Amino acid sequence: MWREIARWTLLALALGPFAYYILAITAALRFFRKRPPAQKDFTPPVSVLKPVRGLDRETYENYASFCRQEYPDFEIIFDVTENNDPAVPVIEKLIRDFPQCKIRLLIGAEPLGTSDKVNKLCRMVREARHEILIISDSDIRVAPGYLHAVASPFEDPKVGAVTCLYRGITDGSLVSEMEALGNTSDFDAGVLSAWQLGGVDFTLGATMATTKPRLAEIGGFEALVNHFSDDYELGHRIAALGYRVEVATFPVFTVFPSQTLSQCFRHQVRWNLTMKTSRPWGHFSLIFTHGLPWTILAAAIAPSWPIAAFYVAGYVVLRGLMAWTVGVWGLRDPILRRKMYLVPLRDAFAFTVWLMSFFKRRIEWRGTEYYIVNKRLVPAK
Repeated sequence: MWREIARWTLLALALGPFAYYILAITAALRFFRKRPPAQKDFTPPVSVLKPVRGLDRETYENYASFCRQEYPDFEIIFDVTENNDPAVPVIEKLIRDFPQCKIRLLIGAEPLGTSDKVNKLCRMVREARHEILIISDSDIRVAPGYLHAVASPFEDPKVGAVTCLYRGITDGSLVSEMEALGNTSDFDAGVLSAWQLGGVDFTLGATMATTKPRLAEIGGFEALVNHFSDDYELGHRIAALGYRVEVATFPVFTVFPSQTLSQCFRHQVRWNLTMKTSRPWGHFSLIFTHGLPWTILAAAIAPSWPIAAFYVAGYVVLRGLMAWTVGVWGLRDPILRRKMYLVPLRDAFAFTVWLMSFFKRRIEWRGTEYYIVNKRLVPAK
């Protein structure tokens, strides 16, 4: 009897991912149907802040995409660690090639804490001329209309921060395309599910936009200089004050590097550790988003072949529909459109990464190793 109870309990739990897939599909349909055009009549001046260390793939094109924005008044501030940073010649070329843009290059920042990136942000905020601040990682590329889409929500005084979903640009290698598939078929689906269930209370490194007054209310970036996940903390602290974190319907591109499977694995584990550190119960609940292992388990213990077939068909149909609705229809991701057949392989990889994240406390970021202790970065000795 107990064996049968255990079997049917596991079969019931194996329906959890199906419920999640339906939630994400519903969220995507609701979110992307609202795609309002950016409000061109609200164009406040903005400061774009780019903390930089080293070169990413196609660095010049990534930076140039910000310079090509047709927006009335904006500035771009770069901050590199040292004069000999390889990004310096690229930024200097950018200044020459786009004389109409207000571009400034800063060197170094006061070492207020462990995070070199946040140390730079502290300085850039002080140097920024405008109230609205738009921060994005150095490997981000944007399409025309980006600044309009990100700045326009601030017309509503209840909006305290704005963030964006993202899709990938790769070198065509299997490893990079697997990581890109994970963004649009899995990660973005999770963000939309959170939005559907009551709104997001975090920002993503692809775009973190806020205002100087909101930033001052949370203690500025100075309060985040030792935190592991500054993007999550920024949005979370602003939301805790009662402001809304808006997810723009304007996705950006992450330009993925050429990488080995081992490098991709470490990168993905670090992302999982970000969630585990910031939202432990949310990280644990990801078990119910991994449909592939639950489907394999359910098919193995099912009392009959029709029940086993039901789980396999449910995974194939609902997982495929979620990936298509979020990534292909919603985010218009050309990689996912071409490589939908790789989604199960990506799911197997993602489940392995999730399991490993329970045993990791040490990460590598931009050539430096850290331990994560109480949401804070501690340099590994």
